[in-house]
Amino acid sequence: MIVHLHRVNQSEYITKLEAQNKLLLEQVTLLTYELRDMKRLLFGRKSERFLPQSPTAQLDLLQFMSETAQPAAITQEMKVVKKQTAEIKPTGRHALPAHLPKVDIVLEPLEDTSGLEKIGEEITEQLDYAPGKLLVRRFIRPKYARMVADGTGYTEVLIAPLPDFPIDKGIPAPGLLAQILVDKHVDHLPIYRQIKRYQRDGVKLSASTISGWLDATADLLQPLGQELIKVVFSGDYVQADETPLPILNGETKGAVHTGYLWAYHSPPDQLIFYDFQPGRGKDGPIHLLKDYTGYLQTDGYGVYEHAAIGGRTDIMLMHCMAHARRYFEKALDNDKQRAEHFLTEVQKLYAIERRAREANLSVGEILALRQQEALPLLDALKKWLQDNYMQVLPKSKIGKAIAYSLPRWDRLSLYTTDGRLQLDNNNIENAMRPVALGRKNFLFAGSNEGGKRLALFYSLLASCKKQEVNPWEYLRDVLERMPRSKISQLRDLLPDRWGSIEERKKDQSANTTCSKS
Repeated sequence: MIVHLHRVNQSEYITKLEAQNKLLLEQVTLLTYELRDMKRLLFGRKSERFLPQSPTAQLDLLQFMSETAQPAAITQEMKVVKKQTAEIKPTGRHALPAHLPKVDIVLEPLEDTSGLEKIGEEITEQLDYAPGKLLVRRFIRPKYARMVADGTGYTEVLIAPLPDFPIDKGIPAPGLLAQILVDKHVDHLPIYRQIKRYQRDGVKLSASTISGWLDATADLLQPLGQELIKVVFSGDYVQADETPLPILNGETKGAVHTGYLWAYHSPPDQLIFYDFQPGRGKDGPIHLLKDYTGYLQTDGYGVYEHAAIGGRTDIMLMHCMAHARRYFEKALDNDKQRAEHFLTEVQKLYAIERRAREANLSVGEILALRQQEALPLLDALKKWLQDNYMQVLPKSKIGKAIAYSLPRWDRLSLYTTDGRLQLDNNNIENAMRPVALGRKNFLFAGSNEGGKRLALFYSLLASCKKQEVNPWEYLRDVLERMPRSKISQLRDLLPDRWGSIEERKKDQSANTTCSKS
């Protein structure tokens, strides 16, 4: 009886040791990969590019020697290889743009050339730069006296009215305001650096003065921002993402709290809207999406679940394949075989999308191609995830990768049901890069109101980038026209339509010039 109890206790002890060993193994695995992540963050490459290794890329030396020692079998199979003609790329310098102004410097020979016949000329071009200069716009309004025709002998003064300015009674013209905005939000030049640059031209401006100009400019552009919101959410396909933005809290000097810029991108219109929120909670997206119906593509952040799904059936939530792929790319050091299998299959999905773009397929053709080629790959990957889920440690990198992707797989595959949808959310993530660069330069926003102002300016400038519109030319023109624009005209002032309007104006002026000549 005593021996039996001893055996029972020993069995329980072994069970406890096994459980403890499993727990320690998971902890060691987790800490090991956290250490690798930190080393990679500090010293490793940041690219997520995956290059699968061919099984024959690396051969064992003994295996190679043993194979080469045997005479090769002679086969009758013959392959005809067509030599592909390499594309001839132009060499030498690129021609300088024809629209640049030219300054001609004529160099005559030192000898006397009087009476000689000119037989030609040699032209050598250099690309030069003249730094931008401040200028003063003077509105000169002649005044005229006219006698009042009422027999009183009084005179009436005639003078032209001033045009509407972006800032009432302010000295900054549209071009200067546009330059300040582009310098800060596109070229990431903080205000204090701009001030030093203007001082070199003898113009002294204070930070408070420029801040006041930016506040007034934001007030002027606010209706345009509201119009941008309506256009972005008027469609049925929106991509969303968020990024932190440090904000001075105003209570303790130097102390900041973390606000967030939420970006919403409309792929059909190629327009982007940023919304500033003091936190990362669900209130912001719930408010903006309250009237939206259609597809919403996001990462796996749970707030979008509440905003899009909470009791609603008119929003179809999609997920981003790039986020899923990222987890497996990080798991290459943990379980190379499984991670490489997933990444290789996902590369096939991206190859299908690349073929569709290169062939310029229609929406219907893209849908047919996805149903025929992408859908079987996705179904096979889903089964592979299910089969491997129970075979890996939950806290390992590969375990977390599978745990992230498997419950989201149906939403990751939803893009195959509509040819307009995209495989990933990379477009909206690329739109976040200017915000990240800006944080490194101006560090933080001065207040929550400053965060809202940043969001408005980023919205218009990011949309300009999407539409390949010159941001300075756009802002200069819009700031000049906004004071006299009606609400019904705001849609034509957004970057996607502004370019076409300007081109029509240029065509009309060119036709007018030709007809006069």
